Amino acid sequence: MKRWLLIPLFLTACGATTNTIDGVKTYAYEGGDHQEGRIAYKEPHPVGGAHNAQWQNCGTYTQDLYPEYAVHSLEHGAVWVTYRPDLPQSEVLALQDALDGRTHTLLSPRREQTAPIVMTAWNAQLELERTSDARVTAFIQKYEQAGTAPEAGASCSGAYRETQ
Repeated sequence: MKRWLLIPLFLTACGATTNTIDGVKTYAYEGGDHQEGRIAYKEPHPVGGAHNAQWQNCGTYTQDLYPEYAVHSLEHGAVWVTYRPDLPQSEVLALQDALDGRTHTLLSPRREQTAPIVMTAWNAQLELERTSDARVTAFIQKYEQAGTAPEAGASCSGAYRETQ
């Protein structure tokens, strides 16, 4: 009669890293809720939820955007980068450089924010003090066209292009 000796085996991931970015707040909104008119969002800077049936065309803007349209762009996999209007022009230019050549990003000032820079994707948000922070690039790389957006890959052009 054979007897088997069972030895517990513990596997560990040597050198494994997590794909998290320090300071990112996450949420749990589902997509597809189209509404007309102004929408009262829970967060001062919306990260998901109800939105207009039209999305905001991706690109760079010099005026505040209506959140109802920008949130629809987030649903399509866009990253919305906003800055306080008093952010130095050199910092604004650095944000433009960071987003240059990307198809699913929005850049706009936002009067109603306290942090100098806010980076928002569907269900994720990061507040930053300056553009030299390495998390600017990390956030864009992680969330632009990410699977966390309900309609990642949908168009980010050919719709709404007005500002407040």
